Order: sequence, then C-alpha cells, then structure tokens
Amino acid sequence: MTEKQYGGDTGRVTERTVINLDKKSAKVIADKNKSKVNKTTSKVNLSSPVSSDEEKIIKAGKIASETKKYAASIIKPGVPLLEIAEKIESKIVELGGKPAFPVNLSIDNIAAHYTPSHDDKTTAHGLLKVDIGVSIDGWAADTAFSVDLENSEENKKLIEASKKALENALKLIKDKIEKNIVKVNKDKIGADSNVNNNYQYASSSERILKESNQQDEQISTDEMGGMISEVIESFGFSPIINLSGHSMNKYELHAGITIPNINDKKNIRLKEGLYAIEPFATTGSGRVHDGKPSGIYELKETKNIRSPIAREVLEFIAKEYNTLPFCSRWIIKKLGTKALFGLKQLEDNGNIHHYSQLVEVQGSKVSQAEQTILIEKDKIIVTTE
Repeated sequence: MTEKQYGGDTGRVTERTVINLDKKSAKVIADKNKSKVNKTTSKVNLSSPVSSDEEKIIKAGKIASETKKYAASIIKPGVPLLEIAEKIESKIVELGGKPAFPVNLSIDNIAAHYTPSHDDKTTAHGLLKVDIGVSIDGWAADTAFSVDLENSEENKKLIEASKKALENALKLIKDKIEKNIVKVNKDKIGADSNVNNNYQYASSSERILKESNQQDEQISTDEMGGMISEVIESFGFSPIINLSGHSMNKYELHAGITIPNINDKKNIRLKEGLYAIEPFATTGSGRVHDGKPSGIYELKETKNIRSPIAREVLEFIAKEYNTLPFCSRWIIKKLGTKALFGLKQLEDNGNIHHYSQLVEVQGSKVSQAEQTILIEKDKIIVTTE
C-alpha cells in the first residue's frame, strides 16, 4: 500500500504506536521520537541466524505470494470488485495470516487506495491494480500486480514498464550486495595476510575511511529511484513522482524511509531492514492528487469520545487492527451499518485518519508492480516472490 509524497522532505516525523487493550479501554503508548528518520531503517531483529521476527516476515511473504497467484486466477472482466476483495482477504486468513490492509483494487486512472465498500457494485474492467498486504503478528508483506482486462496493447506495455522497473531495481540491490560480499572477503584475506603481533587497533583516520567505504557500499534511494524512472521512461511513459515505496516495521506500513520512483537526490542509504519497492508508471504527467474518500482508515490515537457507538467502534479497531489500515467494509461486517456513524465521529474527533483515493492528475492510466524485500548483512530476500 503506497505512500504519497506531498512535495516536502520525504523523511517522516513518526510516533511508534502500540495499542494495549483491557476489557474497558484502549491505551496508546507512543515513543515520542520527533527527529526525522531519513537516516535510519526499520528495526528488525536479525541478531540470531533465524530470528523470530525474520520467521514471521518470511511467512507473511509466502502467504502474500500464494495469495497473489490465487488473486490472478479469479480476476476476470465483469466480476464484482467486492467479490474479488473478499475472496482475496479470505484466502489470506485461510493460509494463516491477516490482511495487513484492505486489498486495493484500483482501476485505470485511480493509482491506489480504492477498496470496495460494503455495497459496492463496481465490476472489474480496464487496467486493474491489485495491492495485497499480509500481516503475521504485525510484520507485513506488501505486494502488487496489474492486470489488463480489455486486451489493450497500451495497457500491456504500461504493465510491462512498471514490472521491468521493479525487476531492475531489485537486481540493482542484489548486485550491490553481492559486490559487497566479494569486497569484504578480499579485505579479510588482505587483513589476515598483513596482520602482525604489534598491530592492535586501526588509527582514527583508518576507521573513518572504513566507515565511509561501508556507506558507499550501501544502496541509496536515489540510485533506485533513478533506475526505476530510467526504465519506465524507456517505454515512453512517466514514473509517478509523488508515490513511493517505503520501509516497514512492526505494525508500521510506512516506517520512515521512502523509496522514490525518481532520483530525488536525497542519497538515503538502505541499511538492514524491511522495505516495499513499488514502481508506478503512467501515460500521464506523472503525479497523483487526492480523490474521493477511500473508506480505508488508520488508527491515530484512542483519546476519549462520548458517543457509545464511536467508543464501541474504537475499541474494536484498537483490538483487531492495532495501527494497521482497515476499512469501513470490515467494521460493518462486524458491527453493522450503524458503525458508519461511529467512524464519522471518530474521524471528526481525530482518532482515525481517512485515506483518500489517489488519482492521476490528468485522468491517465496507471500501472503498478510491487515486492517486499528483507535486506540483511550479506543477502537480500524478496519475501513475496
């Protein structure tokens, strides 16, 4: 599920939010870290050979991969989007996961954040983008693909552009890591051959040079963005410059680092952590703006609200979804249509954020491709392949 950039610094000021619920109330515990996080990365515990966090990340990715294959098999022109969404989300649960966010089924010029409402009558058509998220204990896998449902050569070429951009971006990371491994091994051999009994510590200047070299060996977001835009433009299309991939952490789909679809000159280094890479290609100008309300929400805080129905909805959201996105369709299924009033009151009270649909500014078609990667010290795992 993509992150929209609004033209300013892409470093996000975030609060790490964990929801603890007893029988009567929900409480937000926030880490008030107000510094920008554009120089850091997701804090995945990779200290042991196969950590508990890593196992959950890998499992989420496998479920997402299987669900993606299933989704591709059931999508046909004319099938209601509501039916497709509910089958995809049910498949995630059947395979042992939870939806990390409502499945996005965005058609043509809607780039992202369209999920069917509880009474949606829209059917699959045009250029359909399918964005799927899976959560295992808050650790997410985020993956997407596009489908041509009108046998259009332009659609097929647009889909190929975002797909190839993703493939090349992933290859760039893999090649960089493999190159680093070779360099580390050569350095180790050289160090071993030159060691002597009088050598104990590197000088300050040597340590500084080593740290500088290590930073140079890390992949940067502007390198990736440059690769993505170069590939998309080679097809004759435009990358969407204000949509991006993102780092992820536990119960945080957007954890601070953004991965642009262009060379944004930020030179942010991708260290060990979990990331979603998602190129968007368009026949239009390459920007999106906010469209209609999407029916997708995210919990921001559990401050008190007087309305009984709003309190009921709030407690259910905090317990069931924590800080991961959810949709009105899910709430209605549990609490009935009365929950719509509660959602509106929570939105007005500042408890929840309501996402907008993201629409290409010229009304032009958009394609999307996405994979989740786990970057470790000596390898990259594409969890959703």
